[in-house]
Amino acid sequence: MSRRLARETALQVLFQRDLTKEPLNTISEVQRWAAEFVVPESSRDFAQELVDGTIAHQEDIDRTIASYAQDWTISRMANVDRNVIRLATYEILYRPDIPGRVSLNEAIELAKRFGGEESAKFVNGILDRIVDNAMKAERKGQIDT
Repeated sequence: MSRRLARETALQVLFQRDLTKEPLNTISEVQRWAAEFVVPESSRDFAQELVDGTIAHQEDIDRTIASYAQDWTISRMANVDRNVIRLATYEILYRPDIPGRVSLNEAIELAKRFGGEESAKFVNGILDRIVDNAMKAERKGQIDT
């Protein structure tokens, strides 16, 4: 299973949705981009889960990002960076089956591939704080139980 290709597919759909500001049929768009990236059938469900989860939780995700993005508003971020961060934040906050550091590292790779010269550092700076906070909250929850 190629989760990296699934993440690339999810990023393309989220980028497209953010750029056009129009509702998309996410199922057909995931399939279209998955075909473009030659994503194995076994990974397409993961791409779909990432897209649907990110969209479903976007308000909370954006609030979280805004609270960690010092001196940056969501709207001021580059479209690729914003959507890489949204995608990874979804994984970090809502997918406990994926270690936060894995989501962070995958996001950095996406930023390197699709973003600008400084994208990887920018994405890392915000997501590192989100991961650290999520890990602290998880440890606190384990201690409280």
